[in-house]
Amino acid sequence: MSFFKGLCRWIDTLNIWVGRGVSWVTFLVVIVVFTDVVMRYAFNTSFVFIQELEWHLFAFIFLIGAGNTLLNDGHVRVDIIYQRLSPKGRAWINFIGVIFFLFPGCYLIIATSLKFVYNSWSIMEGSPDPGGIPYRYLIKSCIPAGFILLLLQGISMGIKSFFTIIGKDMETENKS
Repeated sequence: MSFFKGLCRWIDTLNIWVGRGVSWVTFLVVIVVFTDVVMRYAFNTSFVFIQELEWHLFAFIFLIGAGNTLLNDGHVRVDIIYQRLSPKGRAWINFIGVIFFLFPGCYLIIATSLKFVYNSWSIMEGSPDPGGIPYRYLIKSCIPAGFILLLLQGISMGIKSFFTIIGKDMETENKS
């Protein structure tokens, strides 16, 4: 039990720290978008680099922040049934969802994106547009990285759900 508790704590802490970093990138997006809007409407000009930077930062936020969002139960779901269930019922839904949907989905995306990312790194892919960002391979690397963080958080959620199902509370369980 202590191994699983430590593993969950490590995964949760990792995604908390990643989430804090992503929150600063969110602040950076606000500055970049504000700058783009001011440049476009006040000076009637725009730069491809700034526009690409906006979507690169958005992609980074959503991909790398997904694990933290799962940790904080922030993903969208229809709570008509879920909210009325007992903690054990919620744990069953979470456990089944992790095993049958999250794990296979993450595996599929990680496995299929690795060659895609490798090819991008091998040619040091950049923007095809003049004045665009020359480091497109970096944002493509966020695809498997983000899904690895999401998969790790799914492992933590699955372990916690399993222990709730069998009646063990990981938070208050005495060390054995």
